[in-house]
Amino acid sequence: MRDVNADTQRAPRLSGLAVPGGILAAVAGAFAYVGTVDPNQPGHYPVCPLYRITGLYCPGCGGLRSAHAFIHGDFLAALQDNAMAVVGYLGFAVLWTVWVVRAARGRPLRLGLGPVHLWTLGTLLLVFTVVRNLPFGGWLHP
Repeated sequence: MRDVNADTQRAPRLSGLAVPGGILAAVAGAFAYVGTVDPNQPGHYPVCPLYRITGLYCPGCGGLRSAHAFIHGDFLAALQDNAMAVVGYLGFAVLWTVWVVRAARGRPLRLGLGPVHLWTLGTLLLVFTVVRNLPFGGWLHP
C-alpha cells in the first residue's frame, strides 16, 4: 500500500528545488559560453563602457576573463583578472548549496542581510574599485 502522506510531503520539497535548479542551469550555461568563447580574443564581447569612456576599471572589469580562466582551472589568472569576481563565484557556490539543502528540507532560504552587511559589501567594492585604479593597485588590473 502506498503512503499518500509521504508523497504529499515529498512533492513540495522536490518542487522547491525547481528554482535553484533553474538558476544553476542558467549560471552553468553562461559559464559554459564564456568558457567556450574566449574573452581574451577581441570582437566577442563589448568593452566596458566606463573603461571605454574614462579609462578607469569598474568592479566588473575583467570579470569575463576571470570566469574564463576559472573555468579552465587557471585560478591565479582568474584572481589577477578580477579578484572580487572569484570571491563572488565562490560566494555564489556556497549560497546556492545552502539554498538547495534548505529547499530539500522544505525550508525557505533566509539571508538576513541587514543594512550593515550591505554597506560593508558596497564599501568593499568601492575600495576594490579605487585601489585597482591607483598606481600602486596595478596588480589588480585585468
